[in-house]
Amino acid sequence: MDLAGLLTFNVLTGIATLVLITLGLGVIYGMMRIINLAHGEFMMLGAYTAVMANGAGVNIWIAMLVLPPLVVGAVGLILERTVIRFLYGRMMDTMLATWGISLGLIGLITTLYGNVVRGVSTPVGSFEIGRYGASLYSLVIVATALAVLTGMFLLLRMTKFGLILRATMQNPRMAAAMGVSPDRIYMATFGLGAALAGLAGGVLAPISGVSPSMGAAYISRAFITVLGGGPAIVTGTGLASSVFGVINELVSFRTTPVIGDVALLVAAILLIRVLPQGITGRYLRRSL
Repeated sequence: MDLAGLLTFNVLTGIATLVLITLGLGVIYGMMRIINLAHGEFMMLGAYTAVMANGAGVNIWIAMLVLPPLVVGAVGLILERTVIRFLYGRMMDTMLATWGISLGLIGLITTLYGNVVRGVSTPVGSFEIGRYGASLYSLVIVATALAVLTGMFLLLRMTKFGLILRATMQNPRMAAAMGVSPDRIYMATFGLGAALAGLAGGVLAPISGVSPSMGAAYISRAFITVLGGGPAIVTGTGLASSVFGVINELVSFRTTPVIGDVALLVAAILLIRVLPQGITGRYLRRSL
């Protein structure tokens, strides 16, 4: 019974982690159809923001939850205005541009801070599940993922900005005819996706090594989850993260984390083979 409780807790943590690393990419790819190969580096910038802020004496919670999305969101806005906005509708060019941004960010951070692994101390302790110990910080990850999913749903469903955003992505010409500036909406959407990636990096910094190349550990899982989820950003991210998170954690528990990642990839291939448009491309089409 204790082992089942621990395994359930680890599965929830795995699902929450996938939600965090995927949602920002889901916003940019799902709404703007931009394949952002710099998504992992946006997470890396968020993690470094948390490390540097904490080292400067900023409260650990502000350093992890507030500053990373603000800093990386601002970086995203700058990149959208200076690079991305000239490439809308040109998928290959956008891929090459974001790949170049990725390499540039890695080189910049390596030059500034060196190719060393840094870290942030976990701000909370541990608790016991029967005979086994578990980190309380995993509960923070789960709570943050749930809050972000809920916040995105409310933003898209209940606010005027969310309505304008969805309308602009569906029909930018009609939105422009109604007095909306598509350029500003595109800029805000890209900045929002970057901010969510920065938040993910800040939240995951205490449990992962922070280095210039850390983004490579997350980018493949993020893309797999986005493709598996389909066009609905919130629902698709939640469902795909649940499916892949359960498979990854269960297989990793029985074997090794490497085999768990392989199982996740195989599951994604099978899912996309059966549902080429993702889960919400076939089901729940009206969901967000």
